[in-house]
Amino acid sequence: MTADALFRFLDAQFDDCDLEDVIEAIEALVAEAGFDYFTLTRQLRINDSPEKIVLTGCWPQGWPEVYVQKKYAAVDPTVRYLGHAQRGFRWNEAFDRYGEDAHRRRIDRMLVDARRFGLDDGYVFPVHGRRGLVGSLTLGGRVVELTAGQMALMDAVAKKAFWSVLARTDPEASDEMSAPVDMQMTRREMEALTYLAKGMTSIEMGSTLSLSAHTVDWYMNGIQDKLKARNRHHAVAIAFRLGLIS
Repeated sequence: MTADALFRFLDAQFDDCDLEDVIEAIEALVAEAGFDYFTLTRQLRINDSPEKIVLTGCWPQGWPEVYVQKKYAAVDPTVRYLGHAQRGFRWNEAFDRYGEDAHRRRIDRMLVDARRFGLDDGYVFPVHGRRGLVGSLTLGGRVVELTAGQMALMDAVAKKAFWSVLARTDPEASDEMSAPVDMQMTRREMEALTYLAKGMTSIEMGSTLSLSAHTVDWYMNGIQDKLKARNRHHAVAIAFRLGLIS
């Protein structure tokens, strides 16, 4: 595959296209790239039904049923690696990451089953929004070698494909996930949040900021309310996703 195909997709104007046209363009690009199968998925939100996970795609007949029946999602290295990946990655990169995993036997069985269905190799490209991971594009089938440049372009393709399809299948979710974050934090709240991310306790933060532990707890309650966090750990996770701290 040449980079021309990727650039053509990225340059395409989908404003006046319906869902079928967008999916057809994605399918054409996937085929031109040499892949046999693909799936475009979204991360579930609270109260979402599992049926909303897959936006579009095609897998070998029977593979999704085997995958679900044998509960491979619980051990699938690509699913686990996706949670913290910031760029596209090859399946082998994820498998190597969990080479010493306690579930290695089940992972190996999953690989054997996948190959029986023609899934010899593939790639996953995460899609991030302002609020963190929102979806992914997975490509699979025969062995395809992508260059570093093609990988970078495919990251951009995944984002365009995801938002183009989501806007046509679930406009409300698309607007919510792509909306800018307006989070007003006071200077003290930002200081407390930064020290919390470093693992400090209320007493340690109070000593550093010349505040009582009670006052620090008051700041932390305000931070959790603003972030709609269930606890302090959740507040730190949300703050990282929103880019409030790094």
